[in-house]
Amino acid sequence: MSSAPLSLADRFRLSRFFRGEAPTSAPISLGHRRIFILPTQRGLAFVLLIVLLLLVGFVYSNNLAYLLGFLLASIFFVAILHSFKSLAGLTVRAGRQPAVFAGQAGAFNFQIGNPGRHSRYAVHLALQSELAIGLAPAEIRTATLYQATARRGWLQPQTLTVSSLYPLGLFRAWAPLRFDNPLLVYPKPAKRQLPFPESGDGQVAQGLSRRQGDEFYGLRPYQRGDAIRQIHWKTFAKGQGVFSKQYAGAGSSELWLDYQQAPGHNSEERLSQLCRWIVDAEKAGLRYGLVLPNLRVPPDTGAAHYRQCLQALALF
Repeated sequence: MSSAPLSLADRFRLSRFFRGEAPTSAPISLGHRRIFILPTQRGLAFVLLIVLLLLVGFVYSNNLAYLLGFLLASIFFVAILHSFKSLAGLTVRAGRQPAVFAGQAGAFNFQIGNPGRHSRYAVHLALQSELAIGLAPAEIRTATLYQATARRGWLQPQTLTVSSLYPLGLFRAWAPLRFDNPLLVYPKPAKRQLPFPESGDGQVAQGLSRRQGDEFYGLRPYQRGDAIRQIHWKTFAKGQGVFSKQYAGAGSSELWLDYQQAPGHNSEERLSQLCRWIVDAEKAGLRYGLVLPNLRVPPDTGAAHYRQCLQALALF
């Protein structure tokens, strides 16, 4: 938890008081170097009250006004120490977070620990969302804060601000922290649910295809994701419902999702459509593979394969 020493220029750099120091992946222990304290509006009003009391005591030679003024002044200065102690010693580390699709709120998990023997009250955490927690002695809590996502790829969390107004709200103690703990953002799935790409030559290289020699086996109810050429149009024309043709050996069918076949005016639109196909294929229980200009993922099924394909799109 030790940090590299700061130069004199870095210590007084203005951005350090608001954005924090360089990002780190290690746990951070809050101490003198990380915690800053300034009076709040209530604290400034408290100072004004003290000045007025001392002024009244001086003008009217009123010892009671002096006594009350010095008493409030002592409370004011003692509050500085307690404001610092409300955060001092806390440990903060970045946790793991699940990947999300672009446009969804990214959830960043942080573990806040209180190794001391005293409880901490009203510890305020802020990223883009905010959360207030309390910590018992030797307690570790996980706080989830949210940040908006707009583009695919790795998203670094913004500055996490840990703050407290304890005990009287006269001072705000805060510690800006930055973590090197990116969240993976998948492309946003296309809104239109287009049919899967089809193979014109019957090969497994593109689209949903069946092995040569498969024979017609029967009909089954249509499932989302079935290729258009599998639909039995005669039953549909007779008003008997939508059915898909089933072939013997169809269990070995493979769906290839090719970047070159995905519709779109640019790469982002193509990736968005590929993302939609992957989501639909996974829901339909299909065996699918992914073909990108720089990567080829063999057909498979399951959660690990699903994440592998989406990660390939996110980092393309």
